[in-house]
Amino acid sequence: MASSNVGKLGGLEGAVEAASSALALSMERRAAVKIAVGIVLGVALAPCAAAQKADLRALRPLPGDRFVLADGSRPGEPITPADLGIGGPRVMAFPLDPKSGLVRDGSRLNKILLVRLDPATLNEETRRRSADGVVAYSGICTHQACDVTEWQPEALTFWCPCHESRFDPRDSARVVEGPAPRRLAALPLALTDGTLTAAGRFSGPVGAQNR
Repeated sequence: MASSNVGKLGGLEGAVEAASSALALSMERRAAVKIAVGIVLGVALAPCAAAQKADLRALRPLPGDRFVLADGSRPGEPITPADLGIGGPRVMAFPLDPKSGLVRDGSRLNKILLVRLDPATLNEETRRRSADGVVAYSGICTHQACDVTEWQPEALTFWCPCHESRFDPRDSARVVEGPAPRRLAALPLALTDGTLTAAGRFSGPVGAQNR
């Protein structure tokens, strides 16, 4: 009788051990499946995340964006009015999303001209869009989408060297000379904690325009 009970107990222990091994194996398999699924999802979603980031970098300036130098000489450091001398020279900038720190440099159409002028010389419309005398415009010529790279300190005008178009930043970037069919799109500004920020969107389309 005792021998029979011992045999039963041994059989029970064996069954419990077998069940425990099966449970452990099942848990290991589930963990392995979860890891494999995670890897597959990570690989699948990586291009989506990269594409989303690229889209955000190409997005036009949004209200609240700050500005950094387009040449990358001061990475992540926002531009303030104190960085700009009254009367020029102009600087070329890219917008910066202050929440993510992402620079919107994924499109050259996001290049922005910043120049600081005497507020008394600005017409009323331009003055409303300015911040501490600083005005902002698209840095892309409306003629054939060249970069507007030059500043004429005597005339206080932007100058596109490709085809000699000139724009007056005191008068909403009105075309004063050359083949450009339209003025540069303006970007309204504000001051946030002493830093220049976008107060709205571009006043119109940027890049080459039809007449």
